[in-house]
Amino acid sequence: MTEHSLLLLAGIGMVGVLTQWFAWWVKLPAILFLLLIGLLVGPVTGILDPDALFGELLFPMVSLSVAVILFEGSLTLRMSDIRGHGKVVSNLVSIGAAVTWLLVALSTHVFMEVSLGLSFLFGALVVVTGPTVIVPILRTVRPRSNLANILRWEGILIDPLGAILAVLVYTYIISDQGAVIGSVLEVFGLLVLFGSLVGVFAALLVWYVFRQQWIPSYLRNVFTLTLVFTVFAVSNHLEHESGLLAVTVMGIMLANLPDIHLEDILDFKESLSLLLISGLFIILAARLDLEQFRELGVMALLVLVVIMFVARPLSVFVSTLGSGLEFREKLLLSWIAPRGIVAAAVSALFSIKLEAAGYPAATFLIPMTFMVIIGTVSIQSATAGIIARMLGLSEPHPNGVLIAGGNPVALAVGVALHEQGYQVMLADRRWDNLSQARMKGLNTFFGSPISEHADRHMDLVGYGSLLAISTQPDFNALACLRFRQEFGANAVYELQVSPEKDSRQKQRVSVQHRGTLLFGEDVTYGRIASLLTKNAEIRSTQLGAEFGFQDYLDKYQDRVIPFFAIAPNERLYMFGVGRQPEPESGWTILGLVTPESAVDQTPPASDNPTGKTDHSG
Repeated sequence: MTEHSLLLLAGIGMVGVLTQWFAWWVKLPAILFLLLIGLLVGPVTGILDPDALFGELLFPMVSLSVAVILFEGSLTLRMSDIRGHGKVVSNLVSIGAAVTWLLVALSTHVFMEVSLGLSFLFGALVVVTGPTVIVPILRTVRPRSNLANILRWEGILIDPLGAILAVLVYTYIISDQGAVIGSVLEVFGLLVLFGSLVGVFAALLVWYVFRQQWIPSYLRNVFTLTLVFTVFAVSNHLEHESGLLAVTVMGIMLANLPDIHLEDILDFKESLSLLLISGLFIILAARLDLEQFRELGVMALLVLVVIMFVARPLSVFVSTLGSGLEFREKLLLSWIAPRGIVAAAVSALFSIKLEAAGYPAATFLIPMTFMVIIGTVSIQSATAGIIARMLGLSEPHPNGVLIAGGNPVALAVGVALHEQGYQVMLADRRWDNLSQARMKGLNTFFGSPISEHADRHMDLVGYGSLLAISTQPDFNALACLRFRQEFGANAVYELQVSPEKDSRQKQRVSVQHRGTLLFGEDVTYGRIASLLTKNAEIRSTQLGAEFGFQDYLDKYQDRVIPFFAIAPNERLYMFGVGRQPEPESGWTILGLVTPESAVDQTPPASDNPTGKTDHSG
């Protein structure tokens, strides 16, 4: 391999990672930028020629990459999730998906004059949306929480289900080549049989081996990855083109078997899939010929119109019959359905395979699918927020508060905000802390809010600020650093564990990594915890024309610590060091008020009255 080839390989990886970072920074789907960069370095400038770079290894590399992507996606498909997130979501991923599939297939067959088999394959490919394209749009649009949850769970569940549908349709098309066995249905049945049997056997093997702890923890990820490669190759060897079905079935089986912990595998596979996706889409887009887009013609735009303005609305309105959703809510659901990663990856693989199998018309799959992806992602990303605001379905400001920590101070703060009508979520790694919060009616997340598990599963729609209230300064700093880009630098706050003057220079957390200090320079976790044990309460006080904020401070003097100020428009402001709100008449103040009898007994600010170290996250 020449130096030039090495530079190209390293460049693909680096550009892919930087593109993912940029997409995260601007809160837009990464797939759009990956495809545009691939077009730029490929057909536009000619810098990258994937066929010349990889040669005969291109097809096996794409095949194995898609196998890993489908396996990772199917690992998230738990049957309990389909049943546990409402009738609308279940209908969208079943009835709605079928409606979309049929309408897209028929319109493709009529407008593009493509065979029914390839038309139904294309329809199956563009059924999927996916969380990687939905979540960034939801973060910018901020629709009502019920609509956000519907769209989010539809994307999570339709990814593997749509991939299974595409694999089955592709399998049916390929089985037409098997005239030696006698009939298409027999060949199709053999493909499904072998793929399913190999996938089930592999899943049971992993389940049993992990249950018996025959594989050490540090080898589990590598063992699973190599087994996925092996399952794909062996299944294809036993029955041609059954490998993708086998790895998909393997993932679904593992996701639904009892007593198996998949978090480590998911973390590893998600990181690997991210790397593969980043490189794969640059490579696939670089193989495109711009002439192919021109050859699609006006008829391709008509298919896109059907997908966006006919198939999606019809599938939504059919799936939401009897749901109680308002007409305008159905309209917004009808507009947000960008196509994503599975569609692009699987279409590229199937196009290559079908061309090799004697289907030259399959060349339309890649440019057509990429056109749908670019069209839906760019148009809907740019307009969904405007439409949501026009329909009155966009939250004006995400007032929800995420609290990192589940200790008594965090619980008291969360309950006080919840009683004022704010959405509050406590995130903690100790279940006993969260159980108290759940009994108080607060939302909870069991786990560390800065983990990859939280990135996948913590629903932040409606939340706009972070309060880091654990007793670990380093953890508070990490939480503020993690959510600084999510909520903005002015919306992350942390409560001091000990006064700054008591912290040694070597142990002090860097200021640039910290959030705004909550409530005051001399206010610490220990001080608040001590006051709470002495019957201090977080009280709400309404300000008026004759009782302003200064009157409030004069009334309680040293017995009050102002926590929050609530404007008449329900906008929540935090009292912090260097960031003090200016409450006026009509505002509400939430402050910690200490009984007069307890003032003289209050310990110094540096005390920790619990005498315990809180290991909560």
